[in-house]
Amino acid sequence: MVFGEVAHVYDDVRPGYPTEIARTILDYHGTAPAHVVEIGAGTGKGTDVLLRLGAPITCLEPDPRMAARLTAKHPQVQVRTESFEQWRPPAGGVPLIAAALAWHWLDPATRNPRAHAALTPGGTLAAFGHRYAYADPDQAAAIDATLRAIDPTVRDRPPTWLHDDIIASGLFTDVRTETTSRHLPLTTDRYQQLIGTFGPFRTRPVDERARALDAVRALVDGFGGTVVLDLRTTLVLARRPGTA
Repeated sequence: MVFGEVAHVYDDVRPGYPTEIARTILDYHGTAPAHVVEIGAGTGKGTDVLLRLGAPITCLEPDPRMAARLTAKHPQVQVRTESFEQWRPPAGGVPLIAAALAWHWLDPATRNPRAHAALTPGGTLAAFGHRYAYADPDQAAAIDATLRAIDPTVRDRPPTWLHDDIIASGLFTDVRTETTSRHLPLTTDRYQQLIGTFGPFRTRPVDERARALDAVRALVDGFGGTVVLDLRTTLVLARRPGTA
């Protein structure tokens, strides 16, 4: 339950997803799915886009504070305060499972087999998320050096890790990846708030968090009070073999 205590900040400052993701998913799936299950729905950043599929959605969100925020925003979806591992799919499975910036929180040993088993034959897995890069290489280098000086253990996942993880399972066919990029300028305050919602930050001791935020403030103020993110959004689509 890493994000619950900052659910309102998370919902406010985390960037949403391009609406075009919904059309890409529909084109891949072939028709509007009869049912969508979203893993780790959080406050509904991914749900905002998935609602455009025109299908009933069941959102799995184990943190009750995040789930409450999601329910308030989207009362039309069914929210279940349980994890993907706790959830039991209906008999016959579901036609589409989605995960928005949640795949990395699932058990690496079981996430692909569980998704495969929960899908109907021919069903679609849609996993997507942001990668926070920087438009200015100098800003990127300075921020990376500053944060690693506080916590040198932090490691970024490779840009293709999501695609590679699903491919490596050997369980899915027709795996496709689309990546889009957009620039997102943030003030010092907004960037501090964003950093405060990241998982690696939330799991660090309180004193390290305070030092990181102080360092980030000094750094971005030195840039003139603005940092420009190169926000890269990757969507990976995959299909369970077979026909419904």
